[in-house]
Amino acid sequence: MTTSKGPTQKTGESLLPNRKKPTVRHWMEFLVYRGLVGALRLLPEWVALRIGEGVGWFVGVGLRIRWKTVLGHLEAAFPEKSSAWHQRMARASFRHLGRESVATFRMGGKDATWVLDRIDITGFGSVEEALGEGKGVVLVTGHMGNWEMGGASVAAKGIPLDAIAQRQRNPLFDLDITKNREKLGITIVERRYAPKRVLRTLRAGGVVGIVGDQNVRRGGVFVEFFGRPASTARGPAMFALRTGAPLFVGTVQRLPGFPQRYKAEVQRIPIEPSGDLEADVLRLTAAHTRYLEGKVREAPEQYFWQHRRWKTQPEDQLGTE
Repeated sequence: MTTSKGPTQKTGESLLPNRKKPTVRHWMEFLVYRGLVGALRLLPEWVALRIGEGVGWFVGVGLRIRWKTVLGHLEAAFPEKSSAWHQRMARASFRHLGRESVATFRMGGKDATWVLDRIDITGFGSVEEALGEGKGVVLVTGHMGNWEMGGASVAAKGIPLDAIAQRQRNPLFDLDITKNREKLGITIVERRYAPKRVLRTLRAGGVVGIVGDQNVRRGGVFVEFFGRPASTARGPAMFALRTGAPLFVGTVQRLPGFPQRYKAEVQRIPIEPSGDLEADVLRLTAAHTRYLEGKVREAPEQYFWQHRRWKTQPEDQLGTE
C-alpha cells in the first residue's frame, strides 16, 4: 500500500499560510483557551466531560444561543415526533456538543495508541484494500458524533490523511488546533487551496478527508436531507470522478459510559460513471448524504443541528429557512 503526504512541510504553516497578525484580543482569547484546555486535561476524564456537558447545556438552554435554530431543525427533520421529544433532543444535542468539544481538546494531548484503543471501526478493511489500487481514497463524513476522532483514527493506523478545513478566525487558536491535528498524523489543507492539493494527494495514493455536510452558499448541488433540499459541496464526488479514486462515506458515534469510546462505520459508494458528469455528481452526493441521514436517525442527539444546513435554498423556494 502506497500513501503520501506530499512535500515536506513545517507544522501548521505550509498549507495554512499567511495567517493574519494576532491582535491583543486574539491573545487574550487564546490565553483563556489554553488555560481551560490545560485544566481540562488535568482533570479526571469523567469530570472534564461532565463539565463539557454542563457548559453545552448552559449555552443552549440557559443562554439560548442557537436554541431556536436547533429546535426548528429537529421539528422539520422529525415532524412525526412530539414537541417534548424535540425539546429533549435539542437539550441533548447541546450537551453532546459540549462534551465532544472537551473530548476533542483532551485528544490533542494523546497519541495514536490511545486513539485506536478508544474506537472500533467497521469496514475499514475495504479502505485499505482500495488504497492498494493506487488511486488514493476520498473519505467523506459529516458533523456526526465526533468527526475529529474519525480523522484521528485513520491517521493512527499509519495512513497519512489530508483533511480539508476552514481557517479559524483567531490565528493563534487556528495554529494550535492545526498542531494538535498534525501530532496525530493529520495534515490540514485550507479549503481555498484544496483543489490542487487534493489532486496531488490522490495521485500519490493518499487519503483525503472531507466533512461534506455544510451548507454551500454558491456552486453546491441540491440533494435531499431529511426531505428538504440541502445545498451540498460537489467536492467529494467531483474528486472521485476526475481521479478515479474510490469514494467512501463514514461516521463516528459516541458510545455511552466512561471511559469515552466510539464506534465508526465506513462504506464504499459505487461510482460507475455514466458519462454525464453533472448527473454523476448529483447521484454520488445524494448517496453519501442519504447514508449520513440514516446514521443521524440512529442517534439524532449526536448531530450538529446548530449549523444552518438548509440556509441556501433553490430560487423557487427562497424564504423557507
